[in-house]
Amino acid sequence: MAVCTLERTAPLPLDEAWRRLTAWQRHGDSVPLTRVTVATPGPTRPGTAIVARTGLGPLAFDDTMEVTVWEPPEDDSPGRCRLEKRGRLVGGWAEIEVRPGPGGRTRVVWREELTVRLLPSAFDGVLVRAGRYVFGRTVNRLLRHP
Repeated sequence: MAVCTLERTAPLPLDEAWRRLTAWQRHGDSVPLTRVTVATPGPTRPGTAIVARTGLGPLAFDDTMEVTVWEPPEDDSPGRCRLEKRGRLVGGWAEIEVRPGPGGRTRVVWREELTVRLLPSAFDGVLVRAGRYVFGRTVNRLLRHP
């Protein structure tokens, strides 16, 4: 199991940072060869299914996720979302948290635990480094672009 944690401070109000980070289809914009779809009708809530399909043709795999916690921020209270990974190849979970930061900014914490079936634990370090890069790039892009 590989665990990645990223923290960012964004010059955005809580609700706008939340909106950007939970625009699920946009997550694929910064991950090469990945398309993200929401498999259940909106709005997002516990039970919402999200599928990130990565690869080309027969060499693609699905990272299937289900929203298990959906607590949007209200006023100055933090917001939190948890997704459980339910795919055949990728397991684990992801959490996105937004909370008030200094000077009216938003503090973002993204935690992700990944397990890749058939990949020995000796590769966890590589998976953590790759995850930090990919998830960091995704978070940065989502926060910078409306």
